[in-house]
Amino acid sequence: MYNPSREQARQFFLSVWQKQQQQAPLSALEAMAWDILRFHPEYHALLGAPERALTREWFPEQGATNPFLHLGLHLALEEQLAMDQPPGIVGYYKRWCERLQDEHAARHRLQESLAELLWSAQRHGTPLSSEQYLVLLEQAWQQGQ
Repeated sequence: MYNPSREQARQFFLSVWQKQQQQAPLSALEAMAWDILRFHPEYHALLGAPERALTREWFPEQGATNPFLHLGLHLALEEQLAMDQPPGIVGYYKRWCERLQDEHAARHRLQESLAELLWSAQRHGTPLSSEQYLVLLEQAWQQGQ
């Protein structure tokens, strides 16, 4: 499994942005990332300033959202939806799409559960669990969050 460093992950999105600005061809994964970037104009200025983007820190306790974490979660979710892994995630996605009438907002709802799963596994030093992920997705659905 590929496990990029923080700089490599950031550089990937910066490279996609630069290639798109130059209208250079994109790989399949880069095209997927570009589709995500298009829906996040709030990050475009940052992507246009790679020196700043590579070194900046975002601290949740200050109310900041790390755009690269957000984009990375989007990318992970897209891969999960493409394979329906864990089995059933596509069903949750479709239900959220119907409820919200907005595919991007539905993806954000699923990402919240993914982020919670990752945070919990990291905090407790436990492996990722598909079963726990599905529990979190169901809880979010039931709570309407």
